Amino acid sequence: MKGVIVEQYNITGMSCAACSARVEKAVSAVPGVSSCSVNLLTNSMGVSGSAAAAEIIRAVENAGYGAVKKGEKTAAADDDALRDRETPILIKRLIASVALLLPLMYVTMGHMMWGFPLPNELRGNPIAIGIYEMLLAGIVMVINQRFFINGAKGIMKRSPNMDTLVSMGAGISFLWSVYVLFGISGAAMRGDAVAMEEGMHDLYFESAAMILTLITVGKTLEARSKGRTTNAIKELMRLSPDTAVIERDGAEVTVPVSEVKVGDIFIVRPGESIPVDGVVTDGSSAVNESALTGESMPVDKTEGDRVSAATINTSGYLRCRAMRVGEDTTLSQIIKMVSDAAATKAPIARLADRVSGVFVPTVIAIAAVTFIIWLVAGAAPGYALARAIAVLVISCPCALGLATPVSIMVANGVGARNGILFKTASALEESGKTEIVVLDKTGTVTTGEPAVTDIIAVGDESELINAASALEAKSEHPLARAVMRFAEENGITPADVTDFKALPGNGLSAICNEYELSGGNRKYIETKAELAEDIIRRADAFAEEGKTPLYFARDGKLLGVIAVADVIKPDSAQAVTELKNMGIRVILLTGDNAATAAGVAKAAGVDEVTADVLPDGKEAAIRRLRGEGKVIMIGDGINDAPALTRADIGMAIGAGTDVAVDAADVVLTHSSLCDAAAAVRLSRACIRNIRENLFWAFIYNVIGIPLAAGAFIKLFGWELEPMFGAAAMSVSSFCVVTNALRLNFINIHDPKGDRKIKHRHRGTEKSLALKVEGMMCPHCEATVRECIEAAPEVIRAEVSHESGTAIVYYTGDLKSLDDIKKRIGENDYRVM
Repeated sequence: MKGVIVEQYNITGMSCAACSARVEKAVSAVPGVSSCSVNLLTNSMGVSGSAAAAEIIRAVENAGYGAVKKGEKTAAADDDALRDRETPILIKRLIASVALLLPLMYVTMGHMMWGFPLPNELRGNPIAIGIYEMLLAGIVMVINQRFFINGAKGIMKRSPNMDTLVSMGAGISFLWSVYVLFGISGAAMRGDAVAMEEGMHDLYFESAAMILTLITVGKTLEARSKGRTTNAIKELMRLSPDTAVIERDGAEVTVPVSEVKVGDIFIVRPGESIPVDGVVTDGSSAVNESALTGESMPVDKTEGDRVSAATINTSGYLRCRAMRVGEDTTLSQIIKMVSDAAATKAPIARLADRVSGVFVPTVIAIAAVTFIIWLVAGAAPGYALARAIAVLVISCPCALGLATPVSIMVANGVGARNGILFKTASALEESGKTEIVVLDKTGTVTTGEPAVTDIIAVGDESELINAASALEAKSEHPLARAVMRFAEENGITPADVTDFKALPGNGLSAICNEYELSGGNRKYIETKAELAEDIIRRADAFAEEGKTPLYFARDGKLLGVIAVADVIKPDSAQAVTELKNMGIRVILLTGDNAATAAGVAKAAGVDEVTADVLPDGKEAAIRRLRGEGKVIMIGDGINDAPALTRADIGMAIGAGTDVAVDAADVVLTHSSLCDAAAAVRLSRACIRNIRENLFWAFIYNVIGIPLAAGAFIKLFGWELEPMFGAAAMSVSSFCVVTNALRLNFINIHDPKGDRKIKHRHRGTEKSLALKVEGMMCPHCEATVRECIEAAPEVIRAEVSHESGTAIVYYTGDLKSLDDIKKRIGENDYRVM
């Protein structure tokens, strides 16, 4: 999904995985659509390609569903897709259904099985009992008519869904019971008491009502659980205030946040939320940024400092200029990333998607075959029908459809709360499969700001610092700023100097209190003062560690040496250790010189270093490493963007440049390298959770359908009544969603559960260029790429319809080349 613009749509009318598969298939067939992903959980769809929105919406509507592009000013779009509108409706339906089911069950089970007393009007009157059951079951069916409406639409659109199965099960039970009731009335006319008694046992009115009620129970539990999985996005949306106080014509005016424009001056008083991103023009305060950064300590803000939407002004009065408004604010970008990830699909979901697409028709066929087999075996029609109905109502495509998206949504919420933003579901899945992590140095492993690390004073240390600060106060060099910060931290105010001179490549000189001060590298200071061998040796040791020794002298006498370096972040060494403990190979990749890189690598615990690399060299290094395993590249600068894009997963440190953040697949907003290890940990936990869900969904249907069909009756005497099948169906989806919610309790920063995963070594990566004729658009590219990447030896493919080429990257021997050409040819393209 790198570099691909994904347009999002809200989808209405979906009830199960078969629906989402139908929508996805319909939209994917639209010319110009390169990829389409439908999320049943959030009722959303992400589409990339050149197709017009109108064509996409038309395709969805032709498939029997509704669609509206997110962000459009329509009633459907304004209605928040994440709001839980379904649960209140389902609760009302459930209460009404249970209120009618209880008196129905009293008669059908309480009286028939346990001899509960009946009113005089029903006692000994099978026809009256049958009519009573029919009326109550019929009203329950009317209350739950949504199942029948959606099920019928599915059949008419040739896309049967879960509602089709439920409505067929309940409808057939009801119609069969009406048929039997007519038979009972005929037996009564003949005075055949035995036939009437037997007919009473073939009534399934209670099954029809029970099926609908139990499925409604499951739907209600599922809806409530699904609502909890989107809590992360809802909480983020609630952070932003609805109004802002801005200055207009010299007066303060309260306006909706949507009306704030770039350049407007807005006012934030103590205790208020900051409405949009801006810069402080007047005032000072402490701002609580925990909503965005997770840091509990407020951050001091003064004139010139940036402030972000949804953070809280805790103390002073702030007057700010709006810099980014609407969808451009930091908060909106975070919400968009989390929403985009939910709207995309993880590769692991493909198997469930393929099964879901054919699931419902297959179940209907199995139910029909079950009915026929039992009739042929000599069973009574009512018994055979009960087995077929049990097959219909126990089958659950929803469990399959929800297995992946609920886990992805919950994991994205956990990541967002911890400052880890996955742009796509694929990025979330692939992060856990990482074999190699490549680290940029400056701003990633290190702070990006030089700092004083060591001091060698020939005499009084304060004398050395005083002289150094007086000299460096006039310099704009980054190393000078490090010396000045150190002096400030030690309460030293620099003295005034005159005749200041900066000597490029050497150092500085100035006059202070009639003394000549000199500072700079060893070569320059040797012309000003005599250096002792011990001082030179110790300073050279600093240089070998990647530090820069600055020599200072006064009137020909050496005062000492101050070592300055871009120090590593406090948690970098811990992060590297955690990554290595997970079986990941860690490499430092930097444009700095080898000595500096080696010093930083040693301090951080990195074993492999590649130094003196230009930006294009970084991209080439990542391309080479991808031949050895899945690669995560972590960086923060403009020069890291090509490497971030080339890597399997690009991670951008949140404090980095916009270019780096845009090029990355994952954004670490806290600028902590430990979050990279946490991202891998979260990915592994998510994939493990998805596999558990898929296992449950598959095994449930594999065992449940034969059980409902009666396959185990002869062997073990196991028989499943339709109402228990409906109960099992309800529980299955609820279990899948509940299992996904367990991800909320995982501590992604705790390394105790880390395991080293042995990765398959890919070997040396090779490439082959193919000339492909017939490609006209990105959709063609996607089709050709899919044909190529289906081959087991292929790592990836880079396809361009503009140049008509396909670059195939593979390992070993490309034995599947003929198969690749054949697959491409079957899709009406030609390999030259």
